[in-house]
Amino acid sequence: MTFVVVRHAEKASDDPKDPALTAAGEARAQRLARSLASDDVTAVYATGYRRTRLTAAPTARAHGLDVTAYDARGAAGDFAAALRRDHARGIVLVVGHSNTAPDVAAALCGCVVPPMDETEYDRRMTVRVDARGTATLVQSRDP
Repeated sequence: MTFVVVRHAEKASDDPKDPALTAAGEARAQRLARSLASDDVTAVYATGYRRTRLTAAPTARAHGLDVTAYDARGAAGDFAAALRRDHARGIVLVVGHSNTAPDVAAALCGCVVPPMDETEYDRRMTVRVDARGTATLVQSRDP
């Protein structure tokens, strides 16, 4: 089982409460989908905000999946436990926010994940869980 946790792509300034993505953000969302195109993506999660749903949508569409909403205000530990319980195989994409994505990744791996700066859009946190339930975290930068 693998969980890929990212922050939403670059957000526009069209709506202060629920912005869409900028052109750069749309391009980043497409690159994310392409990077997962040959993988066995079995679920895609995003918070209820447009910027997270729009970031998740290309990947979901490419795999014939719906984007499942989750509550960004909920406890990261509870959400991570539900993810680990409900998904036994494949890759699950989780799109969150700068103040939630590191906490979700940390809860999934049982490790420390550094906070994310408000200007950081390119960090990918990949948590792999082996057959024994041991989780490892790999952090990388998307192009």
